[in-house]
Amino acid sequence: MTAIQTRRRPASPASAANRIWDAGPLTKVVLAFALVLSAFPIYYMFIMATRTNDEALDTPPPLLPGGNLGDNVTRLLNTEDAHFATGLINSIIISTTVTLSVVLISTLAGFAFAKLKFRGSKILLGSILLTMMVPLQQMGIVPLYEMMVNLGWTGQIQAVILPFLVNGFGVFMMTQYTTQAVPDELVEAARVDGASTMRIYASVVLPAVRPGMAVLALLTFMQNWNEFMWPSIVLNPDNPVVQTSIAALNQAHGTDYVMLFTGTAASVLPLFVVFILFGRQIVGGLMEGAVKA
Repeated sequence: MTAIQTRRRPASPASAANRIWDAGPLTKVVLAFALVLSAFPIYYMFIMATRTNDEALDTPPPLLPGGNLGDNVTRLLNTEDAHFATGLINSIIISTTVTLSVVLISTLAGFAFAKLKFRGSKILLGSILLTMMVPLQQMGIVPLYEMMVNLGWTGQIQAVILPFLVNGFGVFMMTQYTTQAVPDELVEAARVDGASTMRIYASVVLPAVRPGMAVLALLTFMQNWNEFMWPSIVLNPDNPVVQTSIAALNQAHGTDYVMLFTGTAASVLPLFVVFILFGRQIVGGLMEGAVKA
């Protein structure tokens, strides 16, 4: 009787290449450990915001939520030393305004530098890169403060908004992203069809650079939300931002650990909301930039 031998079909090169990038058990364990190690401080902060000071000092510390979150938030908002509610509202206004301005100006400038030909474009782009190499905020803080005094803006939030409406990093980032994401042929085809420069920007460039805009928006929002030095100089204690509110809270209630945890948790909550709303586009923009690079 003749034996029939069956041969296995050789694996395709594509499937073999995919298996190279499959995560092994050790990789998954390391990633899970890194995730727990990174997320635990944030989790513990929110847990402490739901506890009392006596429970926060227990040994071992509590790891499950308590029932005092409402009382802690009420005490935080009613604390006159920090003006936390005012600081939270001011930070939202400042960060949102600056983010919208930076994203809009950066995409316009990036489109101009990447796809439009005009005299002196390389010199202007080089000048923008030079601003990224010099800490202008630290070196220009004295003349900038004098400017705000002359304008009569000290103690007002526009003094924190104006210096950050344009960002050299944002212009450079969107220039590089537009160069890669928008083909020259697409712009030329729109020109042939009779589209104006602003129509090309609105109908061709913006849809293509949307992931990069989301990344820039998140970075800008986080940077301005966490800004401390300039607001602490130009704003008054009764009209703070959220970071200076936390500093004032620490000075006035340094031993009230639960209130400090509650204020810190409230200060990072808007960042979680922004990331949840734009997380998909942000990750897509990062991955797209990595693949193109």
